[in-house]
Parts: sequence; structure tokens; C-alpha cells
Amino acid sequence: MLRTTLSLTLATVAGLVLGFAREWLLVAAWGAGARTDAFLVAMFVPEAVRMTLASGLLAAAAMPLLAAQHDTAKGRWLTSQWWSLLLLGVALAAGLAGGAPWWVRVVGPGLGNEGWQVAAGSLGLLAAMLPALLLHALAAAVGQARGRFLLAGLGSLIYNLPAVLLLAMRGATVDERTLAWAFVAGGWLMLASALPLLCAGGWRPWRGRLSAEQALILYRRLGALLVSASASQALALLERICASWLGEGAITVVNLARKLVNLPLVALGSLNQVLLARMVGQQADPTGRRHTLRQGLLLTAALTVPAALGLVAAAPVLVGWMLPPGLADGPLPELLAWFACVIVFGGWNALLARHAYAGGDTLTPLRYELAGNAVTAVGLVLLPLAAGMPGIAWATLAGCVVTATLLLRQARLLDDATVRWLPGLTALGLGTAALLQVTTAGVVQLLLASAHAGAWLLALGLWTRRQSSLYSSA
Repeated sequence: MLRTTLSLTLATVAGLVLGFAREWLLVAAWGAGARTDAFLVAMFVPEAVRMTLASGLLAAAAMPLLAAQHDTAKGRWLTSQWWSLLLLGVALAAGLAGGAPWWVRVVGPGLGNEGWQVAAGSLGLLAAMLPALLLHALAAAVGQARGRFLLAGLGSLIYNLPAVLLLAMRGATVDERTLAWAFVAGGWLMLASALPLLCAGGWRPWRGRLSAEQALILYRRLGALLVSASASQALALLERICASWLGEGAITVVNLARKLVNLPLVALGSLNQVLLARMVGQQADPTGRRHTLRQGLLLTAALTVPAALGLVAAAPVLVGWMLPPGLADGPLPELLAWFACVIVFGGWNALLARHAYAGGDTLTPLRYELAGNAVTAVGLVLLPLAAGMPGIAWATLAGCVVTATLLLRQARLLDDATVRWLPGLTALGLGTAALLQVTTAGVVQLLLASAHAGAWLLALGLWTRRQSSLYSSA
């Protein structure tokens, strides 16, 4: 499992690095102002669809159905779903492009008329990538079912490459229309790279036909997952709306904080994909699936806690060194530190939900995620008014804690000794990291933050290894 996770991580890290480079180049070219805010508003819906699919939404619904097909029927099933998702993607693209002037007003109500006009023009072009995103997710599901994770993992790299090259070559001279077409090209190139996975799974579009019955079965399975994902994206939308009212450049700052937080979590997404595939294969073995969940929770903690500690302790110096000049003196370092606290509980939530999905239960995680989302939504309405940008991160953290508590209770892990120790240890580490941030600066801050995170990584790694050995011998 670790070897597969490592290969997928290495494939994904290049895509995340390019994604961060894309944001860096965009801010360097246009600045952290109204123009960048407008383009990010246009990117919101296409990017939300891409990130939702990349998280394994379609794979979680499709893999059990594909596994249930007889070997001779898998090709016909795959071809039917191809045509179904292609038609769905075209319809969504048409609706998004046609309603672009209204969509941008919903996402960025604080932009103003000029910003809305720029954002709507960009969104009308960006919508053309939606069919490619859906079909690539289907190809990734096929690859995961066959144990081939690497090719689909390169999707983010291929998607970001045209836009990064364009921004690197043209800089401030690039216009919104050309940049939007670069993203569309990246989406379709991403699909083209995954076609071998479909072919290996038996996909032959000229031989098969659309089956409404098979499509409806997939969509019913996808329904609960889609509601959950839509609720999460609705929170992201509310977050973007709140940021649009916090002043010019606020959307860009919140977006950069999110991107920076995601950088250390490459392995976590890869780990969840591998664990989902393993737990789906253990549908007839609840004990084995529970063992995989325990092992995954320990690995998730070993990845997220050191990453969060390093980001909290070194937030000012990281922003100053990794982003264009001037941002380190604003609210971004503090916002980044608070968002870093979210990733610990968010990582657990994703894995606990996948454990339930692998057992065929999509409704229970949905209810618990909606409860956490409700807490976050209330917080997003109230907290930024009192605390500004940090209030956005506080609201997200509160919702994650509520969801994690409910999911752990459903999995009967609240009484587990490991689970009881981890929150307290994490709080201790975060407190020490915050102390390092306010008492140090520059190279010293970075070195001490790295040493602090490294010590926790070593300690949690050894603990994970020991606990996994105990579980295996039990």
C-alpha cells in the first residue's frame, strides 16, 4: 500500500506544484487586486467540479458497480457510462456558459459591474472543459479498479501545464480570454492522457450505446455523494462570497491560503484513493475493512499533524519567500496558520467517509457532513464580520471538528485509545508551533519550524508503525 501511495504521490506532486505556480504567476502578472479576483470568480465553478471529481467522488460511486459487472459486460457498461457522462457534461457546459452573467454575481457579489463583466466573459469559455472533466473522472475510476493509479494521477499536472506555460511566457501581457482557453486545453489534454485506461477497461464507443437504466443506477449511487460534495462546494461558495465583501484582493488572499495549505497534503489524497480501493475489495470482510481504517487513520495523522505544525510555525516566512512581494505584510500569514489547523480533522473526515462508502453506506456520512457544514455556514455568516479573514478559517475548523466527532462515533472509535490521545497531542503541537511563530522570524523561524515538524513526523511515524503491528497481530 505504501509503495502504491508513494508512486501516486510523486505523480500528483508535480500537478500541485504547477497549480501553485499557476497562482503565483497569476498574482505576479496581475497583482492581488480586482482583476485577479474577477478571474478567480470565473474559475470557481469549473475548478469546484474538477476538485470534486479529483477527490474520488465518481470513483466511489462507479467502482463497486464496475466490480459487480461480469468480465464480458464491463466494456458495455463502461461505454454506456461514457455516452451518459458526455451528454451530461455538454448540458452542464451549455447551462454554465449561458448563465455566466448570473453565476458570477452569485459567486462574487462584491466585484461590481466591471468585475462581473470580465468574470462572465471568462466563465463562458471555461465552461467548455466540463465534459472532459467528467470523462476523465470515469477513466480514473477504471484505473483505480484495475490498480493503475499513476496515469490518472498525472491529470492535475497536464491540466495546469498550458496555463503555467502561457503565464510564464507572456506574464502581464496575457489577457483573460487567452488564459481561459489555456485552461480548457488543459482539461481536454487531461482526458486524452487517460484514454488508455478506458481502452484497457473495454471501452469501445463505436460499439456500445447509451443505456438509460445503467446510467440511472450510477446516478442514484452518485446522488448522496453529490449532495455531500455540493454542500461542501456551497460552503466554498459562501466563503468566496464573504471574501468578496472584505475588500479588493480578499478573494485572492483566501485562494492563496487554500493553495498553500493543500501543498503538503499531496500524499493524503493519494493515500485515500489507495485505501478506498482496498476497502472496496474488503466488502465481505468487515474486520479487515476496520483494520484498514485504523491503519489509515494513523497514517493520516502522521501526514497531517506535522504538515499543520510546520505551516503554523513558519507561516510568515513561507508567505514571504514563496509568494510575490508584499503579501507577507498583510493578513495572509495569519489566515494560512488558521487554515493549517483544519487539515488535521479534514483528513480524518475524508477517510472515515470513504470507509462508509466502501461498505455501501453513503447516507450516514452525508448526514454528518451536512451537520458540520451547517455549523460552518453559520460561522461564515457571523465570524468574518467580527474577526475579518481569520473568521473564515475559524468557521471551517468548527465544522470539521463537529463532522469528525460524529463520524468517529459512527465508526465506534471514540473509545479507541489512539483516538483519545491524538487530539490532545495535536493541540499541544499546534500551541508550540504558534509560540514559535510569534517569537522567531526569518531563517531561524523556518529552521525551528522544520525541526519541530520533523520531530513530530518521526514520533508519529514510529507510533503508527507500532500500532499497526499491534493491530496486525491482534
